[in-house]
Amino acid sequence: MKRALTLAAGLVALAATPATAQNVAITNATVATGDGSDPVEGATVVVRGGKVVAAGAGVAVPAGVQVLDGSGTWVTPGLFATVTNLGLWDVGAVRESNDIRAGGSPFSAALDVAPVVNPASQHILIHRAAGITRAAVSGAASGSIFAGQGAIIDLGSDAQAVTRPRAFQVVELGEGGARLAGGSRASAQALFRNALLEAGEFERNGTITSPGGGRGITRQGDDIGIDRRMARTARDRASDVLLTRFDAAALVPVARGEQPLYVMVERAADIRSALALKQEFPRLDMVLVGASEGWLVAREIAAAGVPVIADGLDDLPQGFDQLASTQSNIGRMVKAGVKVAINAAAMENPRNLNQYAGNLVALTRIPGADGLSWGQAFAAISSVPAAISGMAGKAGVLAPGAMGDLVIWDGDPLEVGSMPVKVFIDGVEQPLDNHQSRLKERYRDLDESDLPKAYDW
Repeated sequence: MKRALTLAAGLVALAATPATAQNVAITNATVATGDGSDPVEGATVVVRGGKVVAAGAGVAVPAGVQVLDGSGTWVTPGLFATVTNLGLWDVGAVRESNDIRAGGSPFSAALDVAPVVNPASQHILIHRAAGITRAAVSGAASGSIFAGQGAIIDLGSDAQAVTRPRAFQVVELGEGGARLAGGSRASAQALFRNALLEAGEFERNGTITSPGGGRGITRQGDDIGIDRRMARTARDRASDVLLTRFDAAALVPVARGEQPLYVMVERAADIRSALALKQEFPRLDMVLVGASEGWLVAREIAAAGVPVIADGLDDLPQGFDQLASTQSNIGRMVKAGVKVAINAAAMENPRNLNQYAGNLVALTRIPGADGLSWGQAFAAISSVPAAISGMAGKAGVLAPGAMGDLVIWDGDPLEVGSMPVKVFIDGVEQPLDNHQSRLKERYRDLDESDLPKAYDW
């Protein structure tokens, strides 16, 4: 611990410089690269110009790079939290400060969280201090089975958090989708199929020339093309009751397979139904979210090549679609060949991701249970969610050319009690203070004579 504090003191000089990418090498540390391999002791990580140059044992430090002795510390890539609502709310019970749900909105699939993410949210600051450097953010389905379009953000201290808007679409099927669709899974399935068919019809109805000279609607960023198409088809779609023109336009990239579709589903039978939809609409780029009973159909999921963002340690059913939930769910799916990330949305605080990953390591020591190795567990909160989010090799790993997102820990990050000493995003050291840390410092050594008068009670 003393060595970790010495390292922290050595980095103060770096923090005093402007927020530009720093050239730094951390030597003699235990390094986990995040790619599924086990940690390496006495290793070195080099970051230059905001990118990782090298990581591992026997790495030479380039000239002109500041060297920090990381003895006694661990260095890992930044954690990647998916799926979260970071930056969408301040106080959950205060509706005016909560942008997660839009039950009264006339729109569903067209909802886009990117313009409303607040980079100054205390939730972003708190989770950055816990080692999370990037996250997938989305709202929740409330007025329709479609929750809208999620975004990828970084948790850096600059004014711009969103790095990729409209990164994925979210749909709720299973028990939750049935409730939103009118009371049955059959209704949710019909609504979903109708939505994709309407999106296809919307795309085919007339042609326009895109800014690049192509025909039809361009990718989701071509807002001008979408607006023109909606203007031309307004009379044809005047009698629609299920999808607005904006919602239909938002689903065109999903129907094309250009925008991933996150399907929230738990029960094994509902997972099979979701996989069948992929057979019916083969261009769907599908990701399963939740999948509490995924272990029962793990081979089918693996055969379909569909990744899963699974709840960490479900073993107490919260509904009838989770009756077969087990702590071994993730371990059994990984064993069957499924790409699995730990679902941050299943936790009240995504900052506990590393503890959930550590629990999966502990499961390997319980007879009859299926867990993950240390490397697999850490990958489930770093490189795997990054890859699912379209950032394979760029985030969640310490590899040449990857983003300079790294965390220096005072101990094994999968052990309870280990905390980040320093966090870098794109090679820039980040402040770790927030409301919680300031309150702790304020009251930790407070003398009783300094207490507010209310405490006289």
